[in-house]
Amino acid sequence: MEIALILSGEHKTLPPSEVKSLLEAENTKYKIKYHRDKLMILEIQTDKIPNLSRLAYTHEISQVISKTTPRKFEEKIRSIPWEKIIEDNFAVRAKKIEKTTTDSPIIEKRTGTIIKKSHPHLQVNLENPKTLIRLIIEKDKIFITKRLYKIDKKHFNVAKPHKRPFFYPGSMSPKLARCMVNLSGVRKGERLLDPFCGTGGILIEAGIVGAKVIGADIDPKMIKGTEKNLKYYGIRDYELIMADARSLKLEKPVKAIVTDPPYGISASTRGEKQEKLYKEFLKTAKYNLQEDGRICIATPHYLQLENITDEFKIKEKHAIRMHKSLTRLIYTLEKDSGGSHHCK
Repeated sequence: MEIALILSGEHKTLPPSEVKSLLEAENTKYKIKYHRDKLMILEIQTDKIPNLSRLAYTHEISQVISKTTPRKFEEKIRSIPWEKIIEDNFAVRAKKIEKTTTDSPIIEKRTGTIIKKSHPHLQVNLENPKTLIRLIIEKDKIFITKRLYKIDKKHFNVAKPHKRPFFYPGSMSPKLARCMVNLSGVRKGERLLDPFCGTGGILIEAGIVGAKVIGADIDPKMIKGTEKNLKYYGIRDYELIMADARSLKLEKPVKAIVTDPPYGISASTRGEKQEKLYKEFLKTAKYNLQEDGRICIATPHYLQLENITDEFKIKEKHAIRMHKSLTRLIYTLEKDSGGSHHCK
């Protein structure tokens, strides 16, 4: 089956990478049929679509029914066996991926009329349709799809750092934290470690998608605050350790390490130079990570991991602009089994 993903477009490389990481983690075979800006069409070899609702940088996921052009559109709509696709009632909504001359309200109305004319028993429900026919319009293409689900963005607003019971400035946005968790490839029931857990933002997102979370921080205040935040979001399967990330040794290695180490010279880095901090942390990370595990880590733009570690190979690297003065690099790392370093 083919599925269409409407990506958020907030970043060029993170949204498609997040999708691919999740599919690969779930061992789902897929083929990219089409990808341009905010639209990604995938062919998935199974009817069982993995849990893509945990994606952060995707808005909507639909099943592709057909593809056409504005000229042949009406003819195509007439040829589709709608009685096999529509459950109970329906509505038609068009979404333009980029500016086109195609008029959305007209094409929605025309589609609804054609379906209703040939299938009078099918009811229209504009308020709360059981089936949403999503027309994705991109340049000279129209993808006719049936929406599978819309990703709830409400969580990313209510979980903003300043809205949590324990807040400390400089915390990462829940959306980026969720994306990093997804890039790590961690699955439900697997263990994830954040050795610089701060206020627990990454652990919250990992816990919500069903990972077993372990957080460590050198500051006891952060450990207390993280516990408060995890409980507030209903996360029960967690372990918190007061420890220095550079000397932390877990009894059992984890599937993923996802972290955003502190920037700048601050109390939490005990005045260490950052490069030294990262170098020492990555040594213990190697000990704490399963052989098939993955690290997803954020660094400031001036700190290139290529120059710091030879114990991991760089799978991916993304630059994300936070504001005028700060660009963060998001890396995914895997254990180096002697191969050469590379990044996408």
